[in-house]
Amino acid sequence: MAEMVVSLVIDQLVPLLRDEAKLLRGVHKEFADLKDELESIQAFLKDADRRAAADGDNTSEGVKTWVKQLRVAAFRIEDIIDEYMIHVGQQPRDPGCVAILDKIAHLLKTMTPRHRIAAEIQDVKSSVRGIKERSERYGFQPSFEQGSSSSRENRNAKWHDPRVAALYIEEADVVGFKAPRKRLIDWMVKGTEERTVVSVVGMGGQGKTTLAKRVFDSKDVIGHFDCHVWITVSQSYNVEGILRDMLRKLHQQKGSSPPMNISEMDRDSLTDEVRKYLRQKRYIVVFDDIWSKHFWEYFQFAVFDNKKGSRILITTRNLDVAVSKSSSIELHGLTPEESLELLNKKVFKFDCDGCCPKELIGIANDIVKKCNGLPLAIVAIGGLLSTIENSVFEWQRFREHLNSELKTNAHLIGIEKILSLSYDDLPYYLKSCLLYFGVYPEDYEVKSKRVTRQWIAEGFVKEEKGKTLDEVAEGYLTELIHRSLVQVSSLRIDGKTKGCRVHDLIRDMILAKNEDFNFCKHISDDGQTSLGGIVRRLSITTIDDVLRECIDQSHVRSLFFFGNKVISLKLLVSVEIPTKYKLLKVVDLEDVFNNIPNNLGNFTHLKYLSMHLKITIDEVPKSIGMLQNLETLVLRGFGVFELPKEIRKLRKLRHLIGYRLSLIQLKDGIGEMKSLQTLRRVSLDMDGAAEVIKALGKLKLIRDLGLVDVPKENESILSSSIKEMQQLEKLRVLNFKDDNFVDLNLISLPTMLQKLILQGPLKEFPKWMLDLQNLTVLRLAWPCSDKDPLQSLKSLQHLLSLYLDLSEYEGLQLHFQDGWFQKLKGLVVLYSSRVREIIIDKGSMPSLKILKVIKFPNLKNIPTGIQHLEKLEFIYITEVDDKIEKRSSAEDWNWIMEHVPSVTIYSNELQGVRNLALSYSSIAKYEVLLWIHQGLFFYNPLVPKILNFAVYNLL
Repeated sequence: MAEMVVSLVIDQLVPLLRDEAKLLRGVHKEFADLKDELESIQAFLKDADRRAAADGDNTSEGVKTWVKQLRVAAFRIEDIIDEYMIHVGQQPRDPGCVAILDKIAHLLKTMTPRHRIAAEIQDVKSSVRGIKERSERYGFQPSFEQGSSSSRENRNAKWHDPRVAALYIEEADVVGFKAPRKRLIDWMVKGTEERTVVSVVGMGGQGKTTLAKRVFDSKDVIGHFDCHVWITVSQSYNVEGILRDMLRKLHQQKGSSPPMNISEMDRDSLTDEVRKYLRQKRYIVVFDDIWSKHFWEYFQFAVFDNKKGSRILITTRNLDVAVSKSSSIELHGLTPEESLELLNKKVFKFDCDGCCPKELIGIANDIVKKCNGLPLAIVAIGGLLSTIENSVFEWQRFREHLNSELKTNAHLIGIEKILSLSYDDLPYYLKSCLLYFGVYPEDYEVKSKRVTRQWIAEGFVKEEKGKTLDEVAEGYLTELIHRSLVQVSSLRIDGKTKGCRVHDLIRDMILAKNEDFNFCKHISDDGQTSLGGIVRRLSITTIDDVLRECIDQSHVRSLFFFGNKVISLKLLVSVEIPTKYKLLKVVDLEDVFNNIPNNLGNFTHLKYLSMHLKITIDEVPKSIGMLQNLETLVLRGFGVFELPKEIRKLRKLRHLIGYRLSLIQLKDGIGEMKSLQTLRRVSLDMDGAAEVIKALGKLKLIRDLGLVDVPKENESILSSSIKEMQQLEKLRVLNFKDDNFVDLNLISLPTMLQKLILQGPLKEFPKWMLDLQNLTVLRLAWPCSDKDPLQSLKSLQHLLSLYLDLSEYEGLQLHFQDGWFQKLKGLVVLYSSRVREIIIDKGSMPSLKILKVIKFPNLKNIPTGIQHLEKLEFIYITEVDDKIEKRSSAEDWNWIMEHVPSVTIYSNELQGVRNLALSYSSIAKYEVLLWIHQGLFFYNPLVPKILNFAVYNLL
């Protein structure tokens, strides 16, 4: 009976299926043509971007409009391609009757979407034809030749270049360059007789030209050199032109005439003439504003090493331009105090005795905060402020309209132009990466791994032979940092970027371009709320009903929510992402949802999903298994996230990160996720943990593994699994139960291991650890023993960071001997009730920057030999013997600690705080912060007064 029904259904559907098959074949061909069209448009947009960078303001409005229309058409084509892959491209492939029925069901189910896609293909192709016809009709189709130097000159002629003024600033008007100026002058006039190249690096407007000119014009430099040449290079330069300029300036200084045929000389002849002139002279040449990495290749033979102590000074925005093996100074922003001083010099030079009136100080601070220490912006804004009345009303009005003034005022527009030059100079593959920083809120520190993984999900990062995508993306970020467009806000111990951000004015430039390119829109209480046109990325810090209406009309590909207390409860209890966003690739939700959306399965294009939930959850919905393109999954919050067995289907997943992840439903299925490189933090405190631990050994590509609560009885299985992970670089085994000793017996070691954290009691010191010669970060608790742990660890000479829990250590002394830990930068030792003495020999830990000694109540003195640690920047000592200050006079501390910028001391006793304050209040060369035990702070009403007394005496 069932077979008859099936036969009847098939007979009735055959004509329909034939028609649909014909349509489907047509859609396939149209789809292929559309992909080719997209490639052509993208190639055109790349060329148009390069042309716009060359022509600047010369680009006609017609061309700009045409390019914008093509960009929107490219967005529409991208949407159609992704929808095609959802509804048409994924069809059952298995043979057999059941598969035939599945195919019929699939065709019927996708009939409506197929017809819609076919219509959309025709519509967008018609739209593209119309755009091309209009371009021909109105004659604004541009050619794509390299921008000429004349076009750049015309562009620059249209706006005032504030950099020119940097060459003529009076010495009295310069702020914040005292230390780097002295350092540069010393490099110029002292040192070796060999030619030396020095680079000054910083973002546009940082004051590189001003600093170099102050050095170039100093009496010490003028008197030291036989001849001086200043050459302004800029983005567009001509090698022969610069060599002719050098020759003319050199002869002008001497009062002679350059060669008669100088205008006819080729590059080689000009180089020979310059060399001939400089052969017997001690010279200094400044090359100001270099952009090209290849510049030095052309000029190093002209300004050759004549062994007379000659010097080359380079200014550049790009650290990669700095000459190999040369010295360099990286300029950073002015401090708030320096910024206000510079503003005062510009605004009140002839008024108010050179000082800002008291009633205007608050507003002035707000204005310089917007400049974020950028001298160019402070000088330009100060010049405009000097033209308005010094009243609270006028200054408040200026502050409120500062953002618009930066874009429209003729005196300030040059700031944006200066910063835009750096964007224009970027290779095309980096431009989208920089624009991505406009997604994040103002002053937001972005973790480097977060943004690089999002770049990968967006498709910005291209494969390079021999590198992972993560490594390529890391290189992109490094290049943006070297170009002074992205600032490093925090570093890892190995010197790699941990957190970064962009300057406020760079961000303003990015936001303007994001608006032009439809790259990203912001929704906030005081920001963008109108979302006309296609919106590709949406960044939200608040939400209301009007916003929800706007969202539903957009074609969002990336969605960001950033935690904000004003987010409505209506959104907070939502458990679904609007289905309008079925083409999402990136979802980053920070402190917004109280649960994981149940409809995740609708977003099959999703590649990056990160959620920071506000409440505790138990289970992750099974629909997550439908996200077969997912590459990064981050689940943060409270409690344990229990992952469903369906997650094994995520074969492309490379990074799986959670607060505590339970894999118990997967069991051996975890081994099917062959692409996993990062897996943190897996909770193993449950029945069936052995199967999970055993399955981990199948993750051959794993590089970063974090485990929590490993049962003692599974230690041998864990050891066996880790032996299989030969690509492992980072291993964390955390939170062992207090009554369990764990012994990882690793025989076949993962030789790539660089970071090892063993948090919990160890039965004995793991001997295999000494074979990890690539280890740079080590954190462990020392077993119960009186053997000095430093003796055991001294062979790990590549360590950069060492963290030792000594709560079980029974020895009375720690002794860092000469030659030990030559590369160590960070040292933390804590929790020892027995250690009486810490000794640091001269020659031990010469690279140490951070030293923390925590909870050593019986330590009788500050660590002996601290004065030998010449690179030490931070000392943190807490809960030592309360009589320690009586054994160290203020004079002792002065000579021992004078080279350390920051010293922090916690004392157990209230009287100890008072005595320390009195003892060290005379030390003004470094800052000593005196705090007390947390319990005393909360429960003793006298503490705040004494604490204030201590701070008052110190400052």
